[in-house]
Amino acid sequence: QVQLVESGGGLVQAGDSLRLSCAASGRTLNNYAMGWFRQAPGKEREFVAAISMSGGSTYYVDSVKGRFTISRDNAKNTVWLQMNSLKPEDTAVYYCAAVRRFGIATKSQEYNYWGQGTQVTVSS
Repeated sequence: QVQLVESGGGLVQAGDSLRLSCAASGRTLNNYAMGWFRQAPGKEREFVAAISMSGGSTYYVDSVKGRFTISRDNAKNTVWLQMNSLKPEDTAVYYCAAVRRFGIATKSQEYNYWGQGTQVTVSS
């Protein structure tokens, strides 16, 4: 079992930055691809970013490319999502997810483990 705990959300203004953290316990993350998803009120959960086991490969949804960066430190069992130039449309609950596999996973149904989420609110 992998337990994931997100932190770092908050209320910010448009143009500000936030860094979300996802701390894992129960297993080391060395063998897990990781992803960040988000869900806004009344909308389906959507993929945001993913990173491979080693961190050598990353993938982003078009709407965050150039603004968000996913990274990981397997020694610290932690994954981050650096979010810059935030926009009101980035407002959502952000979830961290893990799946034991090679490569990148971009679909929510591919992931086995989920955190409880952290709220990000961007005011205009």
